[in-house]
Amino acid sequence: MTISRRFFTVSAAAFLAGCRAGTPAVARPDPLTDPGLRPQPNASYDAWVRAFRDRARSRGISNATLDAAFRGQGYLPGVIERDRNQTEFKRSLEDYLAIVAPEDKVIFGKRLYAQQRSALSRVEARYGVPANIMGSIWGLESYFGTKRGQIPVISATSTLAWEGRRGRFFESNLMNALRIVQSGDARPAQLKGSWAGAMGHTQLIPDAYQAHAVDFNGDGKRDIWTDDPTDAFATTANFLAKAGWRKGGLWGLEVTLPSGFNPGSLGRRNKRSVDSWRAAGVRPARGGKLPDHGAAAILAPMGLGKPAFMVFRNFDMILRYNPSENYGLAVGYMAGRLAGGGPLVASFGPDKYGMTLQDRKDLQKGLTRAGFDAGKADGVFGKKTEAAIRAYQRAKGLPIDGLPSRSLLLKLR
Repeated sequence: MTISRRFFTVSAAAFLAGCRAGTPAVARPDPLTDPGLRPQPNASYDAWVRAFRDRARSRGISNATLDAAFRGQGYLPGVIERDRNQTEFKRSLEDYLAIVAPEDKVIFGKRLYAQQRSALSRVEARYGVPANIMGSIWGLESYFGTKRGQIPVISATSTLAWEGRRGRFFESNLMNALRIVQSGDARPAQLKGSWAGAMGHTQLIPDAYQAHAVDFNGDGKRDIWTDDPTDAFATTANFLAKAGWRKGGLWGLEVTLPSGFNPGSLGRRNKRSVDSWRAAGVRPARGGKLPDHGAAAILAPMGLGKPAFMVFRNFDMILRYNPSENYGLAVGYMAGRLAGGGPLVASFGPDKYGMTLQDRKDLQKGLTRAGFDAGKADGVFGKKTEAAIRAYQRAKGLPIDGLPSRSLLLKLR
Protein backbone atom coordinates (compact mmCIF):
# COMPACT_ATOMS: atom_id res chain seq x y z
CA MET A 1 0.00 0.00 0.00
CA THR A 2 1.09 3.40 0.29
CA ILE A 3 0.86 5.47 3.23
CA SER A 4 -2.44 5.09 4.87
CA ARG A 5 -2.98 7.42 7.78
CA ARG A 6 -4.37 4.41 9.65
CA PHE A 7 -2.36 1.52 8.26
CA PHE A 8 0.67 2.71 6.38
CA THR A 9 0.91 0.16 3.62
CA VAL A 10 3.12 1.64 1.05
CA SER A 11 3.15 1.50 -2.55
CA ALA A 12 3.25 3.68 -5.46
CA ALA A 13 4.36 6.58 -2.91
CA ALA A 14 4.39 5.46 -0.69
CA PHE A 15 6.37 3.78 -2.72
CA LEU A 16 6.08 6.16 -5.43
CA ALA A 17 6.09 8.32 -2.85
CA GLY A 18 6.69 5.55 -2.69
CA CYS A 19 5.76 5.20 -2.93
CA ARG A 20 3.26 4.45 -2.61
CA ALA A 21 5.30 5.95 -2.60
CA GLY A 22 6.14 2.54 -7.11
CA THR A 23 7.22 0.06 -10.49
CA PRO A 24 3.95 0.43 -9.00
CA ALA A 25 4.87 2.64 -11.26
CA VAL A 26 8.40 3.20 -11.21
CA ALA A 27 11.12 0.73 -10.63
CA ARG A 28 11.48 -0.27 -7.04
CA PRO A 29 14.61 1.13 -5.41
CA ASP A 30 17.40 -1.44 -5.37
CA PRO A 31 19.49 -1.71 -2.18
CA LEU A 32 22.25 -3.29 -4.24
CA THR A 33 22.78 -0.12 -6.29
CA ASP A 34 21.54 2.69 -4.03
CA PRO A 35 24.03 3.40 -1.23
CA GLY A 36 21.29 5.14 0.76
CA LEU A 37 19.53 1.80 1.06
CA ARG A 38 22.50 -0.04 2.49
CA PRO A 39 23.24 0.09 6.23
CA GLN A 40 25.44 3.02 7.21
CA PRO A 41 27.12 3.92 10.51
CA ASN A 42 24.98 6.00 12.86
CA ALA A 43 25.75 6.01 16.58
CA SER A 44 22.45 7.67 17.49
CA TYR A 45 20.48 5.03 15.59
CA ASP A 46 22.48 2.25 17.26
CA ALA A 47 21.68 3.67 20.69
CA TRP A 48 17.99 3.87 19.76
CA VAL A 49 18.00 0.20 18.70
CA ARG A 50 19.56 -0.84 22.01
CA ALA A 51 16.80 0.95 23.91
CA PHE A 52 14.15 -0.45 21.58
CA ARG A 53 15.33 -4.00 22.18
CA ASP A 54 14.62 -3.52 25.88
CA ARG A 55 11.11 -2.29 25.07
CA ALA A 56 10.56 -5.23 22.70
CA ARG A 57 11.65 -7.77 25.32
CA SER A 58 9.21 -6.22 27.79
CA ARG A 59 6.45 -6.89 25.24
CA GLY A 60 7.25 -10.54 24.78
CA ILE A 61 9.77 -10.50 21.95
CA SER A 62 12.48 -13.08 22.64
CA ASN A 63 16.22 -12.48 22.46
CA ALA A 64 16.41 -15.14 19.76
CA THR A 65 13.89 -13.25 17.62
CA LEU A 66 15.63 -9.93 18.18
CA ASP A 67 19.04 -11.36 17.31
CA ALA A 68 17.76 -13.06 14.16
CA ALA A 69 15.72 -10.08 13.00
CA PHE A 70 18.40 -7.40 13.53
CA ARG A 71 21.29 -9.46 12.16
CA GLY A 72 22.73 -7.52 9.21
CA GLN A 73 20.25 -4.65 9.60
CA GLY A 74 21.07 -0.98 10.09
CA TYR A 75 20.41 2.69 9.45
CA LEU A 76 19.15 3.49 5.92
CA PRO A 77 19.21 7.22 5.09
CA GLY A 78 17.52 6.56 1.77
CA VAL A 79 14.21 5.65 3.39
CA ILE A 80 14.06 9.03 5.13
CA GLU A 81 14.56 10.79 1.80
CA ARG A 82 11.73 8.75 0.26
CA ASP A 83 9.45 9.49 3.19
CA ARG A 84 9.72 13.16 2.22
CA ASN A 85 8.90 12.68 -1.45
CA GLN A 86 5.79 10.62 -2.06
CA THR A 87 4.82 10.67 -5.71
CA GLU A 88 1.10 10.06 -5.42
CA PHE A 89 0.81 13.23 -3.37
CA LYS A 90 3.07 15.38 -5.56
CA ARG A 91 2.42 14.42 -9.18
CA SER A 92 -0.55 15.47 -11.29
CA LEU A 93 -3.12 12.77 -11.99
CA GLU A 94 -1.94 12.62 -15.60
CA ASP A 95 1.67 12.02 -14.56
CA TYR A 96 0.64 9.56 -11.88
CA LEU A 97 -1.41 7.46 -14.29
CA ALA A 98 1.44 7.59 -16.80
CA ILE A 99 3.69 6.15 -14.10
CA VAL A 100 1.45 3.55 -12.48
CA ALA A 101 -0.90 2.56 -15.29
CA PRO A 102 0.73 3.00 -18.71
CA GLU A 103 -0.63 0.99 -21.60
CA ASP A 104 2.19 -1.56 -21.59
CA LYS A 105 1.50 -2.27 -17.92
CA VAL A 106 -2.23 -2.65 -18.61
CA ILE A 107 -1.47 -5.23 -21.31
CA PHE A 108 0.94 -7.08 -19.03
CA GLY A 109 -1.49 -6.90 -16.13
CA LYS A 110 -4.39 -8.38 -18.07
CA ARG A 111 -2.36 -11.53 -18.63
CA LEU A 112 -1.37 -11.87 -14.97
CA TYR A 113 -4.89 -11.01 -13.86
CA ALA A 114 -6.31 -13.77 -16.07
CA GLN A 115 -3.87 -16.27 -14.55
CA GLN A 116 -5.10 -15.42 -11.04
CA ARG A 117 -8.79 -15.03 -11.93
CA SER A 118 -9.85 -18.23 -10.16
CA ALA A 119 -8.17 -17.28 -6.88
CA LEU A 120 -9.48 -13.73 -7.10
CA SER A 121 -13.02 -14.97 -7.71
CA ARG A 122 -12.88 -17.19 -4.63
CA VAL A 123 -11.67 -14.28 -2.54
CA GLU A 124 -14.39 -12.04 -3.99
CA ALA A 125 -17.04 -14.60 -3.05
CA ARG A 126 -15.80 -14.60 0.55
CA TYR A 127 -15.28 -10.88 1.14
CA GLY A 128 -17.39 -9.09 -1.46
CA VAL A 129 -14.54 -7.03 -2.90
CA PRO A 130 -14.48 -7.26 -6.73
CA ALA A 131 -11.69 -9.27 -8.30
CA ASN A 132 -10.66 -6.39 -10.56
CA ILE A 133 -10.26 -4.03 -7.59
CA MET A 134 -7.96 -6.52 -5.85
CA GLY A 135 -6.13 -7.13 -9.13
CA SER A 136 -5.68 -3.39 -9.60
CA ILE A 137 -4.22 -2.91 -6.12
CA TRP A 138 -1.91 -5.85 -6.84
CA GLY A 139 -0.82 -4.14 -10.03
CA LEU A 140 -0.19 -0.74 -8.48
CA GLU A 141 1.53 -2.05 -5.39
CA SER A 142 3.88 -4.66 -6.84
CA TYR A 143 3.52 -4.57 -10.62
CA PHE A 144 1.35 -7.69 -10.41
CA GLY A 145 3.70 -9.42 -8.05
CA THR A 146 6.85 -8.90 -10.09
CA LYS A 147 8.30 -6.02 -8.02
CA ARG A 148 7.70 -6.72 -4.36
CA GLY A 149 10.62 -4.69 -3.06
CA GLN A 150 14.07 -5.54 -1.74
CA ILE A 151 14.50 -3.16 1.18
CA PRO A 152 14.76 -4.95 4.56
CA VAL A 153 11.66 -4.18 6.60
CA ILE A 154 13.51 -4.24 9.94
CA SER A 155 16.04 -1.67 8.72
CA ALA A 156 13.39 0.54 7.10
CA THR A 157 10.96 0.66 10.01
CA SER A 158 13.69 1.03 12.65
CA THR A 159 15.30 3.89 10.68
CA LEU A 160 12.00 5.74 10.38
CA ALA A 161 11.11 5.05 14.02
CA TRP A 162 14.49 6.44 15.09
CA GLU A 163 14.12 9.48 12.82
CA GLY A 164 11.00 10.38 14.76
CA ARG A 165 8.70 12.27 12.42
CA ARG A 166 6.22 9.41 12.76
CA GLY A 167 8.19 7.56 15.36
CA ARG A 168 5.32 5.87 17.21
CA PHE A 169 3.78 4.68 13.98
CA PHE A 170 6.98 3.09 12.69
CA GLU A 171 7.94 1.65 16.06
CA SER A 172 4.56 -0.09 16.13
CA ASN A 173 5.27 -1.54 12.69
CA LEU A 174 8.75 -2.61 13.72
CA MET A 175 7.31 -4.38 16.77
CA ASN A 176 4.75 -6.16 14.61
CA ALA A 177 7.43 -7.16 12.11
CA LEU A 178 9.20 -8.89 15.00
CA ARG A 179 5.96 -10.61 15.98
CA ILE A 180 5.64 -11.91 12.42
CA VAL A 181 9.09 -13.46 12.74
CA GLN A 182 8.42 -14.83 16.20
CA SER A 183 5.11 -16.42 15.12
CA GLY A 184 6.82 -18.24 12.27
CA ASP A 185 4.70 -16.64 9.56
CA ALA A 186 7.90 -15.43 7.87
CA ARG A 187 11.65 -15.69 8.20
CA PRO A 188 13.65 -12.47 8.71
CA ALA A 189 15.08 -12.82 5.19
CA GLN A 190 11.55 -12.73 3.76
CA LEU A 191 10.74 -9.40 5.36
CA LYS A 192 11.65 -7.21 2.42
CA GLY A 193 9.58 -4.61 0.66
CA SER A 194 9.24 -0.88 0.15
CA TRP A 195 11.09 1.96 1.84
CA ALA A 196 8.29 2.23 4.43
CA GLY A 197 8.18 -1.42 5.41
CA ALA A 198 5.32 -2.52 3.16
CA MET A 199 5.62 -6.16 2.12
CA GLY A 200 4.40 -8.75 -0.28
CA HIS A 201 2.16 -8.77 -3.33
CA THR A 202 -0.13 -6.03 -2.09
CA GLN A 203 2.43 -4.18 0.03
CA LEU A 204 1.06 -4.53 3.53
CA ILE A 205 2.78 -2.87 6.41
CA PRO A 206 3.31 -5.06 9.50
CA ASP A 207 0.51 -3.35 11.49
CA ALA A 208 -2.00 -4.04 8.71
CA TYR A 209 -0.71 -7.58 8.31
CA GLN A 210 -1.20 -8.35 12.01
CA ALA A 211 -4.72 -6.93 11.94
CA HIS A 212 -5.96 -8.46 8.69
CA ALA A 213 -3.71 -11.27 7.44
CA VAL A 214 -5.58 -14.39 6.26
CA ASP A 215 -4.48 -17.96 5.56
CA PHE A 216 -6.88 -18.29 2.65
CA ASN A 217 -5.24 -21.21 0.88
CA GLY A 218 -5.17 -23.28 4.07
CA ASP A 219 -1.47 -24.11 4.16
CA GLY A 220 -1.09 -23.09 7.79
CA LYS A 221 0.62 -19.75 7.12
CA ARG A 222 -0.60 -16.25 6.37
CA ASP A 223 1.84 -15.95 3.49
CA ILE A 224 1.97 -12.75 1.44
CA TRP A 225 5.61 -13.14 0.39
CA THR A 226 5.95 -16.18 -1.87
CA ASP A 227 4.95 -16.42 -5.52
CA ASP A 228 1.40 -17.50 -4.69
CA PRO A 229 -0.54 -14.24 -4.12
CA THR A 230 -3.75 -15.85 -2.81
CA ASP A 231 -3.23 -14.96 0.86
CA ALA A 232 -2.26 -11.42 -0.13
CA PHE A 233 -5.48 -11.04 -2.15
CA ALA A 234 -7.54 -12.30 0.76
CA THR A 235 -5.73 -10.11 3.26
CA THR A 236 -6.31 -7.02 1.12
CA ALA A 237 -9.96 -7.94 0.63
CA ASN A 238 -10.32 -8.52 4.37
CA PHE A 239 -8.80 -5.09 4.99
CA LEU A 240 -11.25 -3.39 2.63
CA ALA A 241 -14.24 -5.38 3.90
CA LYS A 242 -13.49 -4.46 7.51
CA ALA A 243 -12.97 -0.84 6.48
CA GLY A 244 -16.54 -0.81 5.19
CA TRP A 245 -16.49 -1.88 1.54
CA ARG A 246 -20.08 -2.08 0.29
CA LYS A 247 -20.62 -5.32 -1.63
CA GLY A 248 -22.08 -4.72 -5.08
CA GLY A 249 -21.21 -1.04 -5.02
CA LEU A 250 -19.03 0.80 -7.52
CA TRP A 251 -15.99 2.84 -6.57
CA GLY A 252 -16.99 5.45 -9.14
CA LEU A 253 -16.83 6.26 -12.85
CA GLU A 254 -15.59 8.86 -15.31
CA VAL A 255 -18.16 11.58 -16.00
CA THR A 256 -18.57 14.66 -18.15
CA LEU A 257 -19.50 17.94 -16.52
CA PRO A 258 -21.83 20.50 -18.07
CA SER A 259 -20.69 23.88 -19.32
CA GLY A 260 -20.66 26.33 -16.46
CA PHE A 261 -20.25 23.67 -13.78
CA ASN A 262 -19.43 25.33 -10.47
CA PRO A 263 -15.87 24.37 -9.44
CA GLY A 264 -16.93 24.98 -5.86
CA SER A 265 -19.02 21.80 -6.11
CA LEU A 266 -15.93 19.65 -6.57
CA GLY A 267 -14.32 17.62 -3.82
CA ARG A 268 -15.06 14.62 -1.62
CA ARG A 269 -16.68 16.76 1.04
CA ASN A 270 -19.36 17.93 -1.39
CA LYS A 271 -21.43 14.76 -1.57
CA ARG A 272 -24.89 14.81 -3.07
CA SER A 273 -27.49 12.36 -4.26
CA VAL A 274 -27.04 11.00 -7.74
CA ASP A 275 -30.39 12.54 -8.68
CA SER A 276 -29.01 15.93 -7.70
CA TRP A 277 -25.95 15.44 -9.90
CA ARG A 278 -28.15 14.29 -12.78
CA ALA A 279 -30.22 17.43 -12.43
CA ALA A 280 -27.00 19.47 -12.51
CA GLY A 281 -26.14 17.96 -15.90
CA VAL A 282 -23.48 15.43 -14.88
CA ARG A 283 -23.39 12.50 -17.31
CA PRO A 284 -21.39 9.26 -17.66
CA ALA A 285 -18.44 9.83 -19.97
CA ARG A 286 -19.29 6.65 -21.89
CA GLY A 287 -22.99 7.40 -22.14
CA GLY A 288 -26.01 5.88 -20.50
CA LYS A 289 -27.51 6.72 -17.14
CA LEU A 290 -25.62 7.56 -13.98
CA PRO A 291 -25.63 4.56 -11.62
CA ASP A 292 -26.90 5.22 -8.13
CA HIS A 293 -24.74 3.80 -5.35
CA GLY A 294 -25.61 6.37 -2.73
CA ALA A 295 -24.24 9.82 -2.04
CA ALA A 296 -21.51 10.77 -4.49
CA ALA A 297 -18.86 13.43 -4.96
CA ILE A 298 -17.27 14.84 -8.11
CA LEU A 299 -13.49 14.95 -8.49
CA ALA A 300 -11.63 16.82 -11.22
CA PRO A 301 -8.04 16.75 -9.93
CA MET A 302 -6.61 18.79 -12.80
CA GLY A 303 -9.52 21.21 -13.09
CA LEU A 304 -12.58 21.67 -15.25
CA GLY A 305 -12.18 20.60 -18.86
CA LYS A 306 -9.98 17.67 -17.85
CA PRO A 307 -11.01 14.14 -16.81
CA ALA A 308 -13.63 14.17 -14.04
CA PHE A 309 -15.02 11.39 -11.87
CA MET A 310 -18.04 10.63 -9.75
CA VAL A 311 -16.98 8.68 -6.66
CA PHE A 312 -19.04 6.71 -4.16
CA ARG A 313 -18.53 5.28 -0.68
CA ASN A 314 -16.25 2.48 -1.92
CA PHE A 315 -13.79 5.04 -3.23
CA ASP A 316 -13.32 6.19 0.37
CA MET A 317 -12.58 2.58 1.33
CA ILE A 318 -9.76 2.47 -1.23
CA LEU A 319 -8.37 5.59 0.42
CA ARG A 320 -8.19 3.70 3.70
CA TYR A 321 -5.56 1.61 1.93
CA ASN A 322 -3.75 4.69 0.65
CA PRO A 323 -5.09 8.19 1.37
CA SER A 324 -4.00 9.75 -1.92
CA GLU A 325 -6.91 10.60 -4.23
CA ASN A 326 -4.59 10.03 -7.18
CA TYR A 327 -3.99 6.52 -5.88
CA GLY A 328 -7.71 5.86 -5.47
CA LEU A 329 -8.46 7.05 -8.99
CA ALA A 330 -5.59 4.99 -10.37
CA VAL A 331 -6.96 1.87 -8.64
CA GLY A 332 -10.36 2.53 -10.17
CA TYR A 333 -8.87 3.20 -13.60
CA MET A 334 -6.69 0.07 -13.62
CA ALA A 335 -9.60 -2.01 -12.30
CA GLY A 336 -11.68 -0.89 -15.25
CA ARG A 337 -8.92 -1.72 -17.71
CA LEU A 338 -8.42 -5.19 -16.20
CA ALA A 339 -12.15 -5.79 -16.62
CA GLY A 340 -11.96 -4.92 -20.32
CA GLY A 341 -12.73 -1.20 -20.23
CA GLY A 342 -10.96 1.37 -22.35
CA PRO A 343 -8.75 4.37 -21.59
CA LEU A 344 -10.16 7.60 -20.21
CA VAL A 345 -12.61 9.30 -22.52
CA ALA A 346 -11.53 12.85 -21.73
CA SER A 347 -8.09 14.14 -22.62
CA PHE A 348 -5.76 15.89 -20.23
CA GLY A 349 -4.71 18.14 -23.10
CA PRO A 350 -1.51 20.19 -23.36
CA ASP A 351 0.47 21.03 -20.22
CA LYS A 352 1.77 24.45 -19.21
CA TYR A 353 4.48 24.12 -21.86
CA GLY A 354 1.89 23.43 -24.56
CA MET A 355 2.88 19.77 -24.77
CA THR A 356 0.69 16.67 -24.64
CA LEU A 357 1.72 13.42 -22.98
CA GLN A 358 2.75 12.03 -26.36
CA ASP A 359 4.80 15.16 -27.05
CA ARG A 360 6.62 14.66 -23.77
CA LYS A 361 7.31 11.02 -24.61
CA ASP A 362 8.63 12.04 -28.02
CA LEU A 363 10.88 14.64 -26.41
CA GLN A 364 12.37 12.03 -24.09
CA LYS A 365 12.88 9.62 -26.98
CA GLY A 366 14.52 12.36 -29.04
CA LEU A 367 16.91 13.30 -26.27
CA THR A 368 17.96 9.70 -25.72
CA ARG A 369 18.31 9.14 -29.47
CA ALA A 370 20.57 12.20 -29.64
CA GLY A 371 22.82 10.75 -26.94
CA PHE A 372 21.34 12.45 -23.88
CA ASP A 373 19.75 9.80 -21.68
CA ALA A 374 16.32 11.01 -20.55
CA GLY A 375 15.35 7.70 -18.95
CA LYS A 376 12.14 5.84 -19.67
CA ALA A 377 10.00 7.59 -22.28
CA ASP A 378 6.90 7.75 -20.09
CA GLY A 379 6.10 11.42 -20.61
CA VAL A 380 6.77 12.20 -16.96
CA PHE A 381 9.51 14.75 -16.49
CA GLY A 382 11.81 14.39 -13.51
CA LYS A 383 15.42 15.12 -12.65
CA LYS A 384 16.80 12.78 -15.33
CA THR A 385 14.84 14.42 -18.14
CA GLU A 386 15.78 17.88 -16.87
CA ALA A 387 19.47 16.89 -16.78
CA ALA A 388 19.22 15.54 -20.33
CA ILE A 389 17.63 18.79 -21.55
CA ARG A 390 20.35 20.83 -19.88
CA ALA A 391 23.07 18.67 -21.38
CA TYR A 392 21.51 18.98 -24.84
CA GLN A 393 21.13 22.75 -24.49
CA ARG A 394 24.74 23.06 -23.36
CA ALA A 395 26.00 20.92 -26.24
CA LYS A 396 24.02 22.94 -28.80
CA GLY A 397 24.90 26.35 -27.43
CA LEU A 398 21.31 27.07 -26.38
CA PRO A 399 20.18 28.97 -23.29
CA ILE A 400 20.37 26.45 -20.43
CA ASP A 401 17.19 26.30 -18.38
CA GLY A 402 16.35 22.57 -18.37
CA LEU A 403 12.79 23.29 -19.46
CA PRO A 404 10.85 21.40 -22.13
CA SER A 405 9.34 23.27 -25.06
CA ARG A 406 7.77 22.63 -28.41
CA SER A 407 10.73 24.29 -30.13
CA LEU A 408 13.06 21.86 -28.40
CA LEU A 409 10.83 18.99 -29.48
CA LEU A 410 10.95 20.14 -33.10
CA LYS A 411 14.77 20.22 -32.98
CA LEU A 412 14.82 16.63 -31.77
CA ARG A 413 12.36 15.20 -34.28
